[in-house]
Amino acid sequence: VQLQASGGGLVQAGDSLRLTCAASGRTFSGYAMGWFRQAPGKEREFVSRISRSGGTTYYADSVKGRFTISRDNAKNTVLLQMNSLKPEDTAVYYCAADRSAAPGRTSAADFNSWGQGTLVTVSS
Repeated sequence: VQLQASGGGLVQAGDSLRLTCAASGRTFSGYAMGWFRQAPGKEREFVSRISRSGGTTYYADSVKGRFTISRDNAKNTVLLQMNSLKPEDTAVYYCAADRSAAPGRTSAADFNSWGQGTLVTVSS
């Protein structure tokens, strides 16, 4: 599966953004999907994961209650709604696909395909 992330931009603290990951291929519903982010000088970190059906989601503690992941298998898209953004959310955000349906996989190494990333900058 090929992935294309979009929706990043420059916002102020407290604002919202919605990231979109568009996937190509007819097997999109066969992948669990995730979002990761990488801030300058830091390692890539897990943000959120959604199961193949969309029925199960996982969030990093740092975004829980502020970010919401969802998917539309008919449109081959995964969304990340980000509310109450903070300067520490500034990073390049990547969407990723995992062929495994095993629950709770949140390591970057678990994901097989990656999009190119979209930059989110939150000013204070």
